Amino acid sequence: MMERRRMDAALLVLLLGHLATALEVPLDLPQPPTITHQSPKDYIIDPRENIIIHCEAKGKPHPSFSWTRNGTHFDIDQDPNVTMKPHSGTLVVDISRAKAEHYESVYQCTARNKHGTAVSNNIVVQQSRSPLWSKEKIKPIVVQEGVSLVLPCRPPAGLPPPIIFWMDNYFQRLPQSSRVSQSLNGDLYFSNVLKEDSRNDYICYARFPYTQTIQQKQPITVKVLSMDAINDTMAAFYNDTDLFSEEPADERKPIFLIPSGPSSSKTVLRGQVLEMECIAEGLPTPEISWTKVSGDLPAKRTSFLHYQRTLRIVNVSESDAGDYRCTGRNRLGSVHHTIHIVVNAAPYWISGAPRNLVLAPGENGVLTCRASGTPKPSVTWAMNGIPIENSPKDLSRTVDKDTIIFTVVQTGSSAVYQCNVSNDYGYLLSNAFVNVLSEPPRVLTPANKVYQVIKNHRALMDCASFGSPIPNITWFKDSRSSTLDGDPYILHDNGTLEIHVAQAHNSGKYTCVARNSLGIYENHIYLEVKEPTRILKQPEYKVVQRGRSVVFECKVKHDPSLIPTMTWLKDDGELPDDERLIVDADSLTISSVTENDSGEYTCIMNTTLDHDSASAQLTVVEATPTPAVDERPDPPTDLELTDQKKRSVQLTWTPGDEHNSPIQKFLIQYEDIMHHRGHWHNLTEVPGTKTTAHLKLSPYVHYTFRVLAHNGVDFSRPSVPSRVFKTDAAAPDENPTGVQGFGTEHDNLVISWKPLSGFQSNGPGLHYKVSWRPVGGEWTTVTVANNSKFTVSGTPTFVPYEIKVLAANDLGDGPEPAIAHGYSGEDLPIAAPENVQVMVMNSTLAEVHWDPVPSKLIRGHLKGFKVHYWREHSLHKHNSHHMEQILVFSGNHSHGMLPGLHPFSLYSFNVRVYNGKGDGPPSHTQQFETPEGVPGPPTSLTVTNPSPDSLTLEWSPPHVRNGRITGYSLKYQPVNNSNELGPVEELALPANETSVTLSNLKYNTRYKFYLNAKTVRGAGPTIPQEAHTIIDEALISQPDVDLGTALPVSPFGNVTSSVQEGGALISWEYWGPEKNVYVEYIVENSEDEEEWQKELVNGSQNIMLKGLKGGLAYRVRLVAKGHHDQSLHQSKELLVTVPAVASRQVDIATQGWFIGLMCAIALLILILLIICFIQRNKGGKYPVKEKEDAHTDPEFQPMKDDDCTFGEYSDNEDHKPLKGSRTPSNGTVKRDDSDDSLVDYGEGGDGQFNEDGSFIGQYSGKSVSRDTAEGHESSEAPSPINAMNSLNSFV
Repeated sequence: MMERRRMDAALLVLLLGHLATALEVPLDLPQPPTITHQSPKDYIIDPRENIIIHCEAKGKPHPSFSWTRNGTHFDIDQDPNVTMKPHSGTLVVDISRAKAEHYESVYQCTARNKHGTAVSNNIVVQQSRSPLWSKEKIKPIVVQEGVSLVLPCRPPAGLPPPIIFWMDNYFQRLPQSSRVSQSLNGDLYFSNVLKEDSRNDYICYARFPYTQTIQQKQPITVKVLSMDAINDTMAAFYNDTDLFSEEPADERKPIFLIPSGPSSSKTVLRGQVLEMECIAEGLPTPEISWTKVSGDLPAKRTSFLHYQRTLRIVNVSESDAGDYRCTGRNRLGSVHHTIHIVVNAAPYWISGAPRNLVLAPGENGVLTCRASGTPKPSVTWAMNGIPIENSPKDLSRTVDKDTIIFTVVQTGSSAVYQCNVSNDYGYLLSNAFVNVLSEPPRVLTPANKVYQVIKNHRALMDCASFGSPIPNITWFKDSRSSTLDGDPYILHDNGTLEIHVAQAHNSGKYTCVARNSLGIYENHIYLEVKEPTRILKQPEYKVVQRGRSVVFECKVKHDPSLIPTMTWLKDDGELPDDERLIVDADSLTISSVTENDSGEYTCIMNTTLDHDSASAQLTVVEATPTPAVDERPDPPTDLELTDQKKRSVQLTWTPGDEHNSPIQKFLIQYEDIMHHRGHWHNLTEVPGTKTTAHLKLSPYVHYTFRVLAHNGVDFSRPSVPSRVFKTDAAAPDENPTGVQGFGTEHDNLVISWKPLSGFQSNGPGLHYKVSWRPVGGEWTTVTVANNSKFTVSGTPTFVPYEIKVLAANDLGDGPEPAIAHGYSGEDLPIAAPENVQVMVMNSTLAEVHWDPVPSKLIRGHLKGFKVHYWREHSLHKHNSHHMEQILVFSGNHSHGMLPGLHPFSLYSFNVRVYNGKGDGPPSHTQQFETPEGVPGPPTSLTVTNPSPDSLTLEWSPPHVRNGRITGYSLKYQPVNNSNELGPVEELALPANETSVTLSNLKYNTRYKFYLNAKTVRGAGPTIPQEAHTIIDEALISQPDVDLGTALPVSPFGNVTSSVQEGGALISWEYWGPEKNVYVEYIVENSEDEEEWQKELVNGSQNIMLKGLKGGLAYRVRLVAKGHHDQSLHQSKELLVTVPAVASRQVDIATQGWFIGLMCAIALLILILLIICFIQRNKGGKYPVKEKEDAHTDPEFQPMKDDDCTFGEYSDNEDHKPLKGSRTPSNGTVKRDDSDDSLVDYGEGGDGQFNEDGSFIGQYSGKSVSRDTAEGHESSEAPSPINAMNSLNSFV
């Protein structure tokens, strides 16, 4: 027992002392494997697709993977159908060459590296099954009207089970009601059948979700017959023998179809869905109700389905166990059934799964695997996949049931521990590693992250960090004068800094510093506090006549840096797509309103951070009569005061005219004519249905009351005031608020309070009894009138006092006041901090430590500490710098950081404590030196003495040296015509040189140079420069070239211009390497030099400037630009004058486009005429008379002039062709009552078609023989040549 107590105590200390749980280890650090993704425990697959069993893990080094299948090693290389994804443990099974059921097994994945081994859950792979419905012949069901009926579904068992629903032949769901409903097993239950239930298409469908297939049962036919109809129908089948002989089904009390018997039981698991059903038959249809015998139903988790026949409880808990009773009831009686529910539970975590531990060498830690279940689960541990009892012994590890305790861990003891919790209903398997690391701190939150928040909202700034030991997080703002750990800042355990109510002054730069015993790391964060979005003018209620327009205004104010978006809604939905609705920046206009426009309109102003909204109702009325809701009510009348008491009275009134809008409420106001004459105050509101109010009053007030009515339009005018009602005086009911005590001098105590108003005085002679005493001393009391403060003199310096202020008047004292606390006056501190030390962190940061000052020597409220420091001089030059800086550390600190120091310098500092009165004496001044840092960039870099193959560079040493310059580094590289950078050359130069000449350079080539200085701490930033080598030596002698600069000779020459009809032609010669060449031009004497217009002319030697205005002069120049769009070269300017041109009249008839248009129209007309002719003369079906006489061959008729058609062959009987038909070539016409064609007359004969499609021969059985003379002639359709001749004659 004693050993057990020591173990519990050690566990408590470890839990309280170590907070390094649930740390996310950066992947660049050594760590055991962690499984990040795996397939579910019960993995149902689609047999038509490849099987993918997921297993992903991370770790450093990246883990390797292996699998077991049904508990034995699965050699993937030996199975050609199985592959493992690269850098992953995921298996892919190709089922194109194998059956899916061959791979139905239990799989487990293992991920391992040199630091440990993690294992996955047991993954049970099963293929989805959607078996076919068994073939069966279902006989029609004939039932008597009024009886109950069950239509069985009995779908085939699938994996997972199918979803059942009933539909008809038209795929419409069958209607269900409290009389007809589907049970949980899919059967269709009728409590009683009606004649309208007769149909032949009751079809049960089963949908299998994984394969997305739907199967149906054979349709079921149901015939519901009355007694006479049953006898008549069955007589035909059974030799006229009646099937039923009793009377039609009578009304009857309910009987449960399911479940059977008076009681039943059911077991459900915690967290699952519990469904209980009771279906009763009876006539009339029974109603079902549910109760819980042993308590109340959980309202938020309970629902009733299938017309109360099913009770459903989601997320079942142990409290849901017990007896549930369902009751079926109609007017003839009731029936009951009790269902006993047992709730068991698979294992579940109590406080979450075990979390990874990151420990520094020598630290302690705990892994906890705490779970519960019903029945109680067992807990087993494993290390790296091996049962812990079989693992190597470790003296730093102690296993105690569901807990492993680690004490004084050492490097190399990293491992992955598996916790397995199981009972009869399932298991939980969790991996948690113990990683022993020594790592300096780092901040994981991205640097320079910007947080935006709305004013008066909460701001959260992250500082996620990692280190081992766990880093300590501190925050600074802007100048980093003090840490942020007091109001209004809240520092969370995970390093997040919270500002509960952000204000504009909270915007700025924040720095979070992570520190442990191995180092320090800082990160910068920016906070921007934005103004909130507010709707200044809301849309108003509108009543508009139909056909008129209405405008809803919505004026909004928002932060100017946020982009707003205005959205309008109608009845919480999108606006109709109607051009009558016009949305402007701050309004919505609806023109020609209709009744459909009535509704609620809402304007919503959204920004990326917040939004605001407002709504208004639109009512559309007829133009006549005038809308009734357009006036406010009349004021109430006849105010009477009754039931008068010391502190209450009853007020009654008579309402005024409502003006067709019901009164919604009454507002009662009062005037205190003794204390506040002429000012009305709201007292209370009552509903519009009441005309009486019981009013609670205060003592010593002369009341006058009035009432206002409010309807859907507005408030009425106030009623006539009531008579005066005076309440009696009484002692005060309350004491002053805001009592405080403070000192204005070192030897006094000022007691102040917020005085009572005349209304609160309750009577005449208001005064205050002020009492005070030192803590533990005797009370001293004085009476104060007509004042709100009292000064106690001669007090000791900064002594705590207890204070109370009692209100009293001529009728007595108020209630006992609460005691407030205060201090007498402060004085300056009389002691300085001691044991002051400094620790230089780096070249720009130092940390100062000191011991706290005793409270009695501070002589006031400790406000904080101030560190005064100044730079004496640089260690490079002993010039004096005496600009003193002060860092303030608010609160009771014992250390502080001095940021922003100059490297390689001597500093002095001292520390002082300060209180509300001021600063105390300084500590002894101490000094420290900052180490060297990297230098600043060289002060200047110029290029001189250009030649075809050399350049000279000159520079000045850095202005900010931050140490002793040890040398310079020069890098340079050529830039070709495509602005591509060439190879980099680098030179190391001694510290005493300030120039260098580079030779063997390429002629006429641009070079980029980078120069930086170095100290022992490293190289500083570079200073860049660009320059050209010149073309040849001849150019050096040109007088306009300045050899003392780095600018090369202008590569432009022979720049000329000529003004032509289309514009100004600019020509030039160019030999420079730059490709970005522009022609720029501007109107002469233009005042704005930024109005230069430019045209890109890369690779060209001339350009035509179009669009120049006549009568104006232009300045023109050529410009070559470099890699970063900077101007490198520029030609001399040309002055181009564009003469004014008189406008001339254009003859449209001579324009080419007009002539082309006319030709196109003529050609189109010609094509249309040809098409018209061909459509009238092509072969096809020809109308035929039923009885056809012989006719002579018709003549070809010319085209008619009146309708643009060609002449037709005429019949001897009727010279007029049928409308809409074309007469065939043999002269026959279609009968008036027949639609027959040649297809209808295809029996016998030698009929055939000519090449042009016309028919020759005789119609067998349908026509008579022609004359001999006619029979030897053929009737042809007009040839294309004849058609063209006819067309020419027409034209």
